[in-house]
Amino acid sequence: MASLIAHSEHVPASARNALLAAKSAAGEERNELLESAARILFNETGVACPDALELVDLRADDGEC
Repeated sequence: MASLIAHSEHVPASARNALLAAKSAAGEERNELLESAARILFNETGVACPDALELVDLRADDGEC
């Protein structure tokens, strides 16, 4: 799902940038970027944290908002 929302105009630009950067990152850096995108979605769009994590391809126990 992350690759789809990374190009959506309905997603905040900062979240899209984090998702696009995560595509070329590895390991912990990738997870940090995905968590950042989820946090932005949670804070700026009102999406529930577990849903935001799922949208960026993380499980609820993989990160936090």
